[in-house]
Amino acid sequence: MSRTWGNFEDYAFLRWDMPYDIMSSAINRPIFSRRPVMYFDSFKSVLFSDTPVPDIFMTEYLPTMDSDLVKIYVYCVFLSKYNKRASVEELAKKLDIDLARIKDGILHMENLGIIKVKDSNISLVDLKEKEINRIYRVKTTSTPEEAAGASDRNKKRQKTINAINKTFFQGLMPPSWYTDIDAWFDKYRFDEDVMFTLFQHCFDHKGLSKNYIIKVADSWQSKQIQNAFDVDRYIMEYQKLKGIYVSIARKLNLSRFLTEYEEEYVEKWVLKYGFEFDIIEMALKKTTAKTNPNFNYLDTILKNWHENKLTTREAIEDLEKQKRTEARKKTSPVPIPQKANFEQRQYNDEFYESLYINQAGEK
Repeated sequence: MSRTWGNFEDYAFLRWDMPYDIMSSAINRPIFSRRPVMYFDSFKSVLFSDTPVPDIFMTEYLPTMDSDLVKIYVYCVFLSKYNKRASVEELAKKLDIDLARIKDGILHMENLGIIKVKDSNISLVDLKEKEINRIYRVKTTSTPEEAAGASDRNKKRQKTINAINKTFFQGLMPPSWYTDIDAWFDKYRFDEDVMFTLFQHCFDHKGLSKNYIIKVADSWQSKQIQNAFDVDRYIMEYQKLKGIYVSIARKLNLSRFLTEYEEEYVEKWVLKYGFEFDIIEMALKKTTAKTNPNFNYLDTILKNWHENKLTTREAIEDLEKQKRTEARKKTSPVPIPQKANFEQRQYNDEFYESLYINQAGEK
């Protein structure tokens, strides 16, 4: 006869601190005829308890972790709460994750700095304390003038950072981003408007990962972008480039966007060489004779035109015409000497046309 949780009242009152006679009486009931189940307190605590995960983990680490790593970390937090022990083999079985993946995940979390591994022991890092220690900076003395200037500058920065927080993070920006943005101000010398535009640009394109933001910021710095006027100039250039990217992909019948490396070629042709799309299109037309045209081939053509200081269609057409003329001279057949009494027959277009008509008629 099977038993179910329907007999909850038969053993719900069992506790280790019961008088012996009451416990003995209960154990002798039919449901305990085999072996007493003495883990009700633990079950109750699991059923009605929670495992807190710090918000710092949610904002700082979770976005960069895959699902397996999140499962491993949260389960480690759960075990740590109850001071339980578990081997990597047990974790693999419990979480239904490959053993090698468990080991890699632990190593990855150690590199992230959210756990510590010593010998065979794993301990969780206090993420709140870690974050406080990271963002805390000892203040150094400064003159009143320096302090006044820094105060004014910091007010402007703080206003921009707050705007970034509200606009792109719904008011929940991770604490580390505050210090990172402050460091980016110092590193790139961006004005406040430029910093906000940087976030807007990244948000509109590939998202707000720190690596991507740093990559774009490095690019802007190389283009000497520091103030709003520089940004306006760059945005105009970027919109122009974006249109050319699309036109080139369409002309080449590409069913995809240009790759990052292909875009670098186009940027060089437009910004460094100063070519408009009509010139680039002339180079694209020359790829029709190629089985597998690529951007390196296009770059060779456009580089040659640039080195010859050709900036207009007319100049390029004249050069190409000159090249064709020289090629004909090199490939023209040398006339074969004939005997004096033999006059070589000359063929004209009408003769070739008549041959074509006769052959068509025979078919």
